[in-house]
Amino acid sequence: MPLYEYRCDDCGLTFEVRQKFSDEPLNACRHCGGHARKLISQAAFALKGGGWYQQGYSSEKKSSSAAACNSEACTSCPKAANG
Repeated sequence: MPLYEYRCDDCGLTFEVRQKFSDEPLNACRHCGGHARKLISQAAFALKGGGWYQQGYSSEKKSSSAAACNSEACTSCPKAANG
């Protein structure tokens, strides 16, 4: 079940309530009974394991051998072979 944050307009108390999606939002503060409003909270997001992140977006980049070599004498470079 999701955890929702509420803040009381009267006393300023911020509190969390675990509720079902189908439950009606709370209207009363737990502390003073004043009017409480549901807050919009930041959701937690974590990438774990393998998948698209490791295969396409990881920080490890492969460098091509042609880009790494700038020597005119290098026989494996297209620049030297066409030269």
